[in-house]
Amino acid sequence: MKIAFHGAARTVTGSKHLITLKSGLKILLDCGMFQGLGAETDALNKEFGFDPAEVDLLVLSHAHIDHCGLIPKLVKEGFKGKAFCTPATYDLIEILLHDSAGIQEYEAKKENRDRDGERHPFVVPLYQDVDVAPALSLFRQIDYGKPTAIHEQVELTYTDAGHILGSAAVSLKIRDNDRDVHLTFSGDVGQYNNLILRSPQPFPQAEIILIESTYGNSLHKDAPPSQPELLRYIKETCLEKRGRLVIPSFSVGRTQQLLYDLNRLLLDGKLKDIPVFLDSPLSIEATDITKKHPECYNKDVLKIMERDEDPFGFPGLTYIKSVDESKALNFRKEPCVIISASGMADAGRVKHHIIHSITEARNTILMVGYCEPNSLGGRLLEKPEYVNIYGDRYAVKAEIGSIRSMSAHGDYEDLSQFLSGQDPSQVRKLFLVHGEYDVQQDFRNWLIKKGFADVEIPALHQEVGLG
Repeated sequence: MKIAFHGAARTVTGSKHLITLKSGLKILLDCGMFQGLGAETDALNKEFGFDPAEVDLLVLSHAHIDHCGLIPKLVKEGFKGKAFCTPATYDLIEILLHDSAGIQEYEAKKENRDRDGERHPFVVPLYQDVDVAPALSLFRQIDYGKPTAIHEQVELTYTDAGHILGSAAVSLKIRDNDRDVHLTFSGDVGQYNNLILRSPQPFPQAEIILIESTYGNSLHKDAPPSQPELLRYIKETCLEKRGRLVIPSFSVGRTQQLLYDLNRLLLDGKLKDIPVFLDSPLSIEATDITKKHPECYNKDVLKIMERDEDPFGFPGLTYIKSVDESKALNFRKEPCVIISASGMADAGRVKHHIIHSITEARNTILMVGYCEPNSLGGRLLEKPEYVNIYGDRYAVKAEIGSIRSMSAHGDYEDLSQFLSGQDPSQVRKLFLVHGEYDVQQDFRNWLIKKGFADVEIPALHQEVGLG
């Protein structure tokens, strides 16, 4: 058996890990899109590093685009096998993949206006909307904690990873060359004090583990809690400076947490009514899906629902769906909060809101999650004097804020707790994926102190034999 790391290797995005058994069976863990890597991004997304037609099984951990975003391309280029995910993940990828296709078609059309197709070749989307339905048709939905034979050589068990709605750690019992191999891929691991979701659940003892490492050298408890920080930014920006608070936010997970926090602040009487605009059709759909899956909520949220049946809605919240409504927000003079995708501020309507807000000191751009260093969000967090957006240069006069504790990723203590149910002496190999290389090196040293003897940080497209 061997495994090759075709994404999220010494970087955070592009999750794709290909297991090949001695029998020739190929199992792909995730099929995600690279994001926020500047000029490299397009080239990385064009080549898988393997032949999609040779893949037999696709096992998806969760619905974030950096884990699922290239599935239609995989199918378009020859994958005809079986695919698996949790029920909530399926509901989310159905909207996310259509949205991703729409963005690509729009961006390609915009780029091609100034190209002639000869000296300047036309931009071709990775896939189009018509490619999404064939990909979705290959999926089978599997509940948490239900061991399921997905092939005569493979049994799959999903356990809740507490990262976003439907997220799961993937545990595989693989029959390879007359012996059983237990392999677990963490997907993305959430925090144990998540405001909405259940905490990550224990997973079966494994001998091979792939674990994410996004915050492998950080502690979220060093950062102030999200609700007081959010309240502080609203008061300072909207009430004191009479400005606009723009929050780039991932449509799935982060947006729902923001809405939940705002609802709690209003319920607890800490915040008066203030106009809040959710400007992202995808975020609106994702919020509706979140409401349909209370089985993923923790006990605190279920208790709040006894007195507030909609923990994600409140007076003053307006859904913005049309492009014209979105454009009108940019000419609004009154104080308000605008929540809009994407989370790294690298695409979508939020870039236009930033353009119309960044040159005024009364406004704030508030980042509420991880940003690749080369993304617009990552560049803003460096607090430069100027920033380029769509080829134009803008003076950065607005305040650039950050709420680190709002991340859906666990820190190194959460990741250690996630591994605490494992006997390190039985873990033959532990791979660090989904992290920046310097962070992974720190996390590797931490894990060795915890008793994990063989911890490796694979490079992109590296293949490792597992005996």
